[in-house]
Amino acid sequence: MPGGPSRLTLALKRLVDLTGAAVALAILSPLLLVLSVLVHFKVGSPVFFRQVRAGKDGKPFRLWKFRTMTNDRDGSGNLLPDRDRLTKLGTFLRIYSLDELPNLFNVLVGNMSLVGPRPLLMRYVPRYSERQRLRLKVKPGLTGLAQLSGRNALDWDARLELDAEYAERISLPLDLSLLLKTAWKVFTREGVMVTGELEEFWGPGGKPAGATSRGAEENEWR
Repeated sequence: MPGGPSRLTLALKRLVDLTGAAVALAILSPLLLVLSVLVHFKVGSPVFFRQVRAGKDGKPFRLWKFRTMTNDRDGSGNLLPDRDRLTKLGTFLRIYSLDELPNLFNVLVGNMSLVGPRPLLMRYVPRYSERQRLRLKVKPGLTGLAQLSGRNALDWDARLELDAEYAERISLPLDLSLLLKTAWKVFTREGVMVTGELEEFWGPGGKPAGATSRGAEENEWR
């Protein structure tokens, strides 16, 4: 959208976010309580996975999710690979996207939207190309074009291009359409990846000589 979305569009989008998150949390509060207890006993404490992610304009915020993996480590004190730490309960939560329900609190306080690019790690911000930085012009979201077009099956270039397209096309009708499609995707479990580990995003220039990947860190794309 040339010049960015109008104030009316952003105001309506925020109203939908507030209403949707508040209603969802009210309806799902018993489920959230049950899942919290299950995660505590089956995965461990703390119940929530918290991580600093990049929000609108690249500003940091703390993302909340249910934990799906243990903190098991090898003899040297290093975390085991994701596939070895992912629990049966965690697999179930990921299949049905239940691990992301705490994101609704992020929506409620205003650092996320129901629809937008998924929030990625802060260290990726300086690695974006000029076009990829368009994704930072809007709030990150629970769902979006990229998540509905293949999720983790897409490579980084494809994902970030879809994020840029969303930032250019942002509108209330588009958001409502994506929310309906998301409900169907979750119901059918289409495109869900529960055990795959993502490669580090290095930017258009690729991995610098001597650089070391720090891993996907709890499936950052989810």
